[in-house]
Amino acid sequence: MKYIVVLGDGMAGWPLEELGGKTTLEAADTPVMDRLAEKAEIGMASMVPEDMAPGSDTANLSVMGYDPKIYYTGRSPLEALSIGVDMADDDVSFRCNLVTLSEKEDKYEDRHMIDHSSSEISTEDAEILLEALKQGLAREGYAFYAGTSYRHLLVWSHGEVSELTPPHDILTKRVGDYLPEDRVLREMMEKSYEILSAHPLNKEQRAKGLHPANSAWFWGAGTRPALTSFEERTGKKGVMISAVDLLKGLAVGADMERILVEGANGGLHTNYEGKADAAADALLTGGFDFAYVHVEAPDEMGHQGSTEDKIKAIEYLDGRVIGRITGRLDQAGEDYRIMVLPDHPTPIKVRTHTKDPVPYMIYDSRRADSGLVHTYGESAARQSGLSWPDGYRLIDHLLELDER
Repeated sequence: MKYIVVLGDGMAGWPLEELGGKTTLEAADTPVMDRLAEKAEIGMASMVPEDMAPGSDTANLSVMGYDPKIYYTGRSPLEALSIGVDMADDDVSFRCNLVTLSEKEDKYEDRHMIDHSSSEISTEDAEILLEALKQGLAREGYAFYAGTSYRHLLVWSHGEVSELTPPHDILTKRVGDYLPEDRVLREMMEKSYEILSAHPLNKEQRAKGLHPANSAWFWGAGTRPALTSFEERTGKKGVMISAVDLLKGLAVGADMERILVEGANGGLHTNYEGKADAAADALLTGGFDFAYVHVEAPDEMGHQGSTEDKIKAIEYLDGRVIGRITGRLDQAGEDYRIMVLPDHPTPIKVRTHTKDPVPYMIYDSRRADSGLVHTYGESAARQSGLSWPDGYRLIDHLLELDER
């Protein structure tokens, strides 16, 4: 028996008038999910505890079966695991986004957050800019590490954890109300604008009609995490397939294998088929029992406020990932259970994450009878009456561990 989680990051949302009262998930053309839904269990699950922020960090911990109230120590340290940063127990890691701030204002604090991803800047270009930051912001006890696309790290030796605001939470807003209280962190952010705004690479970005990566933005602070082994806890040998350092870091912390897919970039035009094939190969010939396939695109399109592109991302997920994986397992005659769900909603209206419960679907290839509801989406999932208030328990249900 094989087990799969296909995680459409931020795939859930709120009804939109322009879509006739449907969400982007409900409006998308998803023939594969529709077919699976006919014989699937569909319900709602709360992946973010009430007293915690609705980030992909806390939510994906829950999806993987780790109670965030016990295991969460901050987002950035999980990404540090992926990059290979050897953190001391009293080191503090921060996410360092390369963001786009408005440029017409005189003072840094009067600028507005335009884009948390700098037009999804390429990793190659971002590494050039990060090198400029390393040189221009060199300071004892602080070290920068390159990640993927706009997502990078700052590690403060013997540092202090502080509450900082994610840039995707303040799109279009004046940044002065959200700057760090720590003097050094604030000075580094302000100086980063001076370094990056005049950088030749950003001149090229502007010439191409793209948003310049003209500032560093620190957030997601935390200390070194300690997760229990996924295989020891579940008895399943698992593999993670994601382009995002956060998810790859979760895999490292949980002692899961990682498969890095060429062309997987966390954006709308990622290598969907490569991810699907990597999962199928791992399950059919690689000796793995469980595959976690993470697709970032719906979340990114939600942050950008693009209804059209979020729907497109969901449709790509349906046909190019879910359809490809299930097709290969069906063809091989392999029994499997697959769970499809978001980690959290990223509604178009607010362009950031919310704590709302998310719809999940569990399809069992051995099941012959019809399910309670016959379509997958927020409305149908609520109508099913099935609910998991503690979402971190849902993975045991998928893996049939709650039936032991």
